[in-house]
Amino acid sequence: MAARNPADKAPDSDVKQAVFSARSVIKTYKMGEIEVHALNGVDLDLWPGEFVVLLGPSGSGKSTLLNILGGLDAPTSGDVFYRGEKLTAFNDTALTRYRRDHVGFVFQFYNLIPSLTARENVALITEISPNPLDPTEALKLVDLDDRMNHFPSQMSGGEQQRVAIARAVAKRPDVLLCDEPTGALDVHTGVLVLDAIQRVNAELGATTAVITHNAVIAKMADRVIHISDGRIAGEEHNATKIAASELEW
Repeated sequence: MAARNPADKAPDSDVKQAVFSARSVIKTYKMGEIEVHALNGVDLDLWPGEFVVLLGPSGSGKSTLLNILGGLDAPTSGDVFYRGEKLTAFNDTALTRYRRDHVGFVFQFYNLIPSLTARENVALITEISPNPLDPTEALKLVDLDDRMNHFPSQMSGGEQQRVAIARAVAKRPDVLLCDEPTGALDVHTGVLVLDAIQRVNAELGATTAVITHNAVIAKMADRVIHISDGRIAGEEHNATKIAASELEW
């Protein structure tokens, strides 16, 4: 990323060392004369290589926070730093480069291109990334190397979601941001998807944040951050985290 004004550098050592640091982040949406306060003064640090679950009910501000960290949205006020650089000072070009080179996104819905095979869907990302995984390797990482020539219509929902994960990680992102990745899946299929995300975190070392309303998923995290009414309501560390395959809900 291009050099920036010194005023856009991180103000303290914790912010410099963290992958993400959010400071006093407020997000307000206006709907006519009504103001909706999605985030109300969030302070948050995410650290290199950790697996974090952001846990809270629908409407608590989880997706808004994730979108701001991913450069898809901007706060109304407050600052967000990415590896010591003020993300909230980036212009549109810098934000596009940031999303392309550093962030992998996984959403509840897979958004695969129906006319392309699994391998071709993943290859779309590798063609524009500076140091990508081979699409075959990315699909192996999510245990789909035997389905790479299948089209989305020939795959189950869980398989399509794992293709979406392979697509997200094929760019070797520093950060993997997952918004309710099991929300549209049954328990068995959801566990397979979470196992793939856990494997990516362990093998690629990507800082991974998963937002969910399902408290069971929190058991596989290094750290659980509780969000309520647009605020950080608390956090806890798991002394022993469990494998996705051990989850039951």
